[in-house]
Amino acid sequence: MEANHVAAERGWIWIKQGWALFTKSPVLWLVLLLIAFGGAVLLSSIPTVGQPLATLLGPVVMAGLMSGCRALDRGEELELAHLFSGFRQFTTQLVTVGGLTLLGQFIILGLMIGMGASALIGIITSDVPPQDQQVIVDAVAGAGIAILVGIVLFSLLMMAAQFAPMLVYFNRLSPFEAMKLSLRAFFRNIGAMFVYGLVFILLAIVATVPMMLGWIILIPVMVTSLYACYSDIFPLPDEIAEETPVSQ
Repeated sequence: MEANHVAAERGWIWIKQGWALFTKSPVLWLVLLLIAFGGAVLLSSIPTVGQPLATLLGPVVMAGLMSGCRALDRGEELELAHLFSGFRQFTTQLVTVGGLTLLGQFIILGLMIGMGASALIGIITSDVPPQDQQVIVDAVAGAGIAILVGIVLFSLLMMAAQFAPMLVYFNRLSPFEAMKLSLRAFFRNIGAMFVYGLVFILLAIVATVPMMLGWIILIPVMVTSLYACYSDIFPLPDEIAEETPVSQ
């Protein structure tokens, strides 16, 4: 299986298609995302384990949201039950995607600390400032390089995770293969992805102006347009996960 290459202007079309999916059932989309967001906040509030748990379950929830998009795309009704589709099928594989993402985050943070961020943190938290100013300069330079490397690596990790839940849930790829294909698809369609991201940045600025009320609409469209993006780049199987249950 390989990703399709699409023209750069498709980035704008994905957003229009996402808007069309949202307007088919706007109230229920808001309810679904409110539940998902509320659950993420509750999980994240648990000391120590909350944030890792939220990362592990993120792909499971995303698969459910994408199953709702798929239903609307096929002329079916959006239902509250779609949100929990990922908890009924392919749950282990979806959690594994979250686990690989979490592992990647830990590795990247470890690299950043090892590359020099720890030196700057040590200076900042120390009660006694260093006498040699060159030590501070070197620490700042090392931390700057570490941050730049971290930004690049976190961006690559985000690209790898972007389509992975859909590729696991709809196309039944293994978690690792799904993340590799997601990353390749991003680079193969870098033009369309650039347009897609740029338009969303502009929309985010507009949505922020009226007391951020525009985000109530923008966030659901971000979700539904991601499905439009996925379905344009990857072939959808005739039989999707909901129609042919498999054991975990």
